[in-house]
Amino acid sequence: MSELASKATKSDADDQLASKRSQFLLDGDVYLDGNSLGALPASVPGRLEDVVRREWGELRIRSWEESGWWTAPERIGDRIAPLVGAAAGQIVVGDSTSVNVFKALVGAVRIATAERGAGRDEILVDATTFPTDGYIAESAARMTGCRLRPLAPADVPAALSHRTAAVLLNHVDYRTGRLHDLPSLTAAVHAVGAIAVWDLCHSAGALPVGLDEHGVDLAVGCTYKYLNGGPGSPAYLYVRRDLQDRFDSPLPGWNSHAEPFGMRPAYEPAPGALRGRVGTPDILSMLALEAALEVWEGVSIDTVRTKSLALTDFFLECVTEYVPEGRVESLTPVRHEERGSQVALRCEDAATVMKHLIARGVVGDFRAPDILRFGFTPLYVTYSDVERAARALAETLAP
Repeated sequence: MSELASKATKSDADDQLASKRSQFLLDGDVYLDGNSLGALPASVPGRLEDVVRREWGELRIRSWEESGWWTAPERIGDRIAPLVGAAAGQIVVGDSTSVNVFKALVGAVRIATAERGAGRDEILVDATTFPTDGYIAESAARMTGCRLRPLAPADVPAALSHRTAAVLLNHVDYRTGRLHDLPSLTAAVHAVGAIAVWDLCHSAGALPVGLDEHGVDLAVGCTYKYLNGGPGSPAYLYVRRDLQDRFDSPLPGWNSHAEPFGMRPAYEPAPGALRGRVGTPDILSMLALEAALEVWEGVSIDTVRTKSLALTDFFLECVTEYVPEGRVESLTPVRHEERGSQVALRCEDAATVMKHLIARGVVGDFRAPDILRFGFTPLYVTYSDVERAARALAETLAP
């Protein structure tokens, strides 16, 4: 056994989260793509069967009340809240990340322009963002009459002014795994009276976020990555408590009406975070997500972060030791305070390399033009997985 393989075995024996792995349905592959789609928690299939056969099949319409379907969006939101550092009553689950970005960004501009002085006619957006956030921001800017300014996150503080209405930023860069400084950037946005909107898709469930602690105004995120909610599982919207009565959603629906079954022609928003709801909740995927979140019982997000950093450190160590020099270049920051829970390696012919890795039982993913991405979900990834993945990469790249 190699020195690094022995180190992996010892680290696995000392792993505080080791027992969580058995709560997922895993095969013999090394699964390092949880930053795209989390593995299946073992509790989900049985829960979904019960939802379909009993709640839908037998109780039918009664399940809206008797099975708690109606309150699922806020109930599940409260289960996500501790994972992103939020108190209960501020997160509602439903719709896609894209839809929630639209709601949050337009709502942010409306608050800023209505309350914080005339002339707030600019939206700043992370220029390195996942493309959809940029598309939504462009549409929101047209809709609200704002100018859109794409910038690198590091350039945002210098660009802020009395004209800034809202700023949309990603907590972790989806390509490189770079973690942006949420506390300082949020403080800078607030210093000019603007509204901060954060996309947490690549951080929630992988590291502490601290929404309440750092005074974030609005945040959105998906649930199918590190939260393991399943393909297309519903996203969530966070609205800070003191902003809830002023949050004016651009998508008012019957589900966010103060009296949803009153069928009134005039819209009156529901109190609290509920005004972030729109239409009928997608019950099957929502209840699958609720079951998936059971794996977080008794888990500290700080413990998750500690293991995440240890896994990514170990992977980079193994890559350095095993992979022929000059074959890959790490794009992931070395500094822990700048790193999410993935490692991105620049590699010639990366698409073909990833296909070969997957054929060898090491599953990551590829991002054009030349990036290999490896996501590390601390609840089920082991140190032995990491060592095996780096060794397979080295063998694939060997001359």
